[in-house]
Amino acid sequence: MIRGIIIAALSLGIIGTAFWGYQEHREKNAILINAENTYQRAFHDLSYQMNVLHDKIGTTLAMNSRKSLSPALADVWRVTSEAQSNVGQLPLTLLPFNKTEEFLSKIGNFSYRTAVRDLEKDPLSKDEYKTLTNLYKQSADLQSDLREVQHMVLKNNLRWMDVEMALATGNEAKDNTIIDGFKTVEKTVESYDESNMNDPTFSNFKERDKNFEHVTGKDITEEEAADIAKQYVKRDVNDIKVTSNGKGAKYGFYSVALVDRNGNESNLELTKKGGHPIWFIDQRDVSESKISLNDAVNKAERFLKDNKFKDMELSESVQYDHTGLLTFVTTQDNIRIYPEAIKIKVALDNGQIVGFAAADFLQTHQKRDITNPGISREEAAGFLNTNLKVMEDGLAIVTNDLEEDVLCYEFLGTLGNDTYRIFINAEDGMEEKVEKMQNAEPIYEDIV
Repeated sequence: MIRGIIIAALSLGIIGTAFWGYQEHREKNAILINAENTYQRAFHDLSYQMNVLHDKIGTTLAMNSRKSLSPALADVWRVTSEAQSNVGQLPLTLLPFNKTEEFLSKIGNFSYRTAVRDLEKDPLSKDEYKTLTNLYKQSADLQSDLREVQHMVLKNNLRWMDVEMALATGNEAKDNTIIDGFKTVEKTVESYDESNMNDPTFSNFKERDKNFEHVTGKDITEEEAADIAKQYVKRDVNDIKVTSNGKGAKYGFYSVALVDRNGNESNLELTKKGGHPIWFIDQRDVSESKISLNDAVNKAERFLKDNKFKDMELSESVQYDHTGLLTFVTTQDNIRIYPEAIKIKVALDNGQIVGFAAADFLQTHQKRDITNPGISREEAAGFLNTNLKVMEDGLAIVTNDLEEDVLCYEFLGTLGNDTYRIFINAEDGMEEKVEKMQNAEPIYEDIV
């Protein structure tokens, strides 16, 4: 009798374990399929956008009307921005692809700069038409290379997840068609650098630093990375795994996965140089609120201080369900530096930091040489909508559409029931940015 009960219990245990394993397998497969679909969409969109980009640049060459040329060049800038966005969604972080990204950025910068100026008073020069002609030819080369990769992807039913795995582990197969194809694209663009990409028309363009070359400190080991990661998980850690990025990366980092005794997982990424946290996510559920958003701000400020982030100031705070999402920016001489932003997510049940993102800060943080404004605060306010009720103002540095840092007057005000943050260029009064401040997300009760 007892033996039968034991056998039955063991059988149930085995069935339960098998079912749990099956569920885990299904969930992991669902995640992989979703990632693969995202990669496939981004790649095919990129290939399509290069086709469109080539045609639109060709169209601008045939135009004679300056009134038509400005919107056409603005369209080139829009398509270039979309192409850059799709490049960013591909698993190419570990594969050097910076020349192609830089090429797209330069096309975007050239077309935007030209589109926003008054072409009636300042028409395109012979050098600029020559630049457009070269861009047309070069975009044709990129279009051809990407079509070749696309053809092989479709013909052989290739998977992007295999590319990501090969790059992450450093085990790149010699016949990996996608990797080889993108290396060809990169090599093609690199040849432009040696010819006309140093054209005077590009000389004033500033490419935003996307690496982490400003970080300081000595290189850390995997063991040190694990110790640093444990500081961010305020629970007993049962299991920890540290993975180093592949050899082709632009910068060195460690990915750390931690699991506590209740099975809750946390993930963190650190720079190898100095062990600076790039991002952190604690995946535990937060089901109730016991502290206020103001308390959450105090917790986040303490977290920044403890981790030696200096001269940070709260710029925005929003509550979503039972978590607070806070944005802090650096200040220098009482001027807010918006490119140097850190986002922190605080659980409102106990004030624990359950997420943060510091990549923008690490990529751009530096001592800046800030010039005096060219116009007064009153003159800048004259460029605002007269219906805006200004509540706060000050000086700030923001990044414009050309990826340049510009000094602005920052005005926080209300228009109707909404709050806006408006940045007016402190040199010429141009309206650089208008941001509608986020409101708390509504909470919908379940309908029974």
